[in-house]
Amino acid sequence: MKSDRLLSILLLLQTRGRVTATELAERLEVSVRTIYRDIEALSTSGVPVYTERGRLGGVELLEGFRTDVTGLTADESRALFILAAQGAHAALGLDTALGSALRKVMAALPAPHRPAAEVTSRRILVDATRWKGGPQPAADLDVLQDAVFTDRRLKLRYRHGGETRTRTYTVDPYGLVAKAGVWYLVADSRGKPRLFRADRVRSATILTDPVKRRPGVELADAWAQLRRQVEERPGTIDVTVRVRRDRVDLFRRVNGPWLTALPQAEAGSEWLTAQLSYGFLGEARQLLAFGDQVEVVSPPEVRAELARTAASVTELYLRSALPD
Repeated sequence: MKSDRLLSILLLLQTRGRVTATELAERLEVSVRTIYRDIEALSTSGVPVYTERGRLGGVELLEGFRTDVTGLTADESRALFILAAQGAHAALGLDTALGSALRKVMAALPAPHRPAAEVTSRRILVDATRWKGGPQPAADLDVLQDAVFTDRRLKLRYRHGGETRTRTYTVDPYGLVAKAGVWYLVADSRGKPRLFRADRVRSATILTDPVKRRPGVELADAWAQLRRQVEERPGTIDVTVRVRRDRVDLFRRVNGPWLTALPQAEAGSEWLTAQLSYGFLGEARQLLAFGDQVEVVSPPEVRAELARTAASVTELYLRSALPD
């Protein structure tokens, strides 16, 4: 709606200062001609806005002009108060600041919207942590935050999963991402995107050099690329299994990362058939946690691997059960 667009232009100019008509048009997804018509409408309504031509020109408000109008709709007001659980803010040292900010926002809201926003804050909670995720190692985010906000390079001593030794990296950080309760540093290392778990960083030193990010790449872009690499990593072993019907829900929850086809019912049977894909043979051993509730149908090498593992475990416990 035009009224929303006019208010958006006003707030953009108020927070950004001088902005080109082209940039306003791109952000609001309209033509430059429409932006100029909107500027004229704002001026006619008494807003001290003016334009300057030339390479350094743009649209700007008269210096010192401010408006207290928030322009928030009822839905926008409620959306601000649907927040994640406090853990993410506490990890960044921002839990106290969050409470203070919300109180200020509540005071600035149009009076008719305040009750709905307050009810939303008490009725909706988003908790991004996984069920029974187990204790997570503490992550020291202070230095990582400083590097992110000051746009400085970082020198990391980092331990990869499954390794005991540490490696050293000099990285150009884009930012921090919280994924299912785990913090990650997204950074370029030698010009390529890398993902570093914050709790595996053994030490971090901020360097004097400014970051050297790839042109035009923002945190969201780098994260999307890295997430695709993780989620679309091709498996090398395709496995067909049969799952008992009364265990299929648990099977789907546990094996979600490896499932390539959802379980399908077998006609007249208590079993369902599912497809999984593993990166290496040893990954399939986790299927043994289901005992005789899951059977590997193919390939033969996976059946053999599980048989060897099960026999080894059986031997271990039988040996320990024998009398001295």
